[in-house]
Amino acid sequence: MTGGRASIWGSTRFRGLVYQVLVVAVVVALGGWLVHNTLVNLEVRGIATGFGFLEREAGFGISENLISYTPADSYARALTVGLLNTLVVSAIGIVLATLLGTVLGVARLSGNWLVGRLASVYVEAVRNVPLLLQLFVWYGVLTALPGARQALHPLPGLYLSNRGLVIPSLDWSQGWLPVLEIPSLVGFNFVGGLTLSPEFAALLAGLTIYTAAFIAEIVRAGILAVPKGQTEAALSLGLSPGQILRLVVLPQALRVIVPPLTSQYLNICKNSPLAIAIGYPDLVAVSNTAINQTGQAVEGVTVVMVVFLALSLALSGLMNWYNKRVALVSR
Repeated sequence: MTGGRASIWGSTRFRGLVYQVLVVAVVVALGGWLVHNTLVNLEVRGIATGFGFLEREAGFGISENLISYTPADSYARALTVGLLNTLVVSAIGIVLATLLGTVLGVARLSGNWLVGRLASVYVEAVRNVPLLLQLFVWYGVLTALPGARQALHPLPGLYLSNRGLVIPSLDWSQGWLPVLEIPSLVGFNFVGGLTLSPEFAALLAGLTIYTAAFIAEIVRAGILAVPKGQTEAALSLGLSPGQILRLVVLPQALRVIVPPLTSQYLNICKNSPLAIAIGYPDLVAVSNTAINQTGQAVEGVTVVMVVFLALSLALSGLMNWYNKRVALVSR
């Protein structure tokens, strides 16, 4: 009997299973103790618990909102507004950072000495300056611009002033046939188009420029991972350098680029709460206001944690699916 027990315990697989069960039990016990301790402290201090506060009137305004919102709306709607603001800046930042990072990554490998060095200086300089500091710089630059009457007008339909960036937009009032609405300066204000606030523009610029430097290195590594024989074979077929990059190199480099690229996309989402430093009303900023008014700190933080966890898992799942689609299939 003793020998049977010794043989079972001598199994590496069995011992590993026991250790895992013990670790899980300790984690569950610790989590239960923390929850119990938190509830007791809240009760002692007379602080109500639960998510019922989400149905109460928020009583504060939000400067930017994609859906209708007034201070008379509930905290739940206020948090929804903040969530949509986070999603918008993150989605646009992912697209712009990918485009800029790809261009920079290709430029670093350019045979032109000046182009390659400029791209290298950009990558090394931007990566080594904290994102928060860059946000302050961009916000300071945008708020120091001249007023609407003296707005910078580099391109038709594009205005840049201390009120933000005004760009053309689509007018859907005609139904399924949208019309491009070009903004214009009338008196002391802009008419038509879409106005991006200085806070939104500064956050978007900071996230895009900062993350693009990391994506550039990922793209460069992915291109270098493609065997040179592929390029030589494409040259022998008479393809131009642009065609080689687009049709031969980048498709093969994707299997190396996509996994680390997922981390950078997640970083854009997780870095967006830095918006609170420049006054952009994202989910974290709105939840902080709600916490200060209601005292529901645990519930407010829980909402933010669950939302960002869901966003991270959804984005990771999407990128993993895409990674399987572009992976090379071996025979």
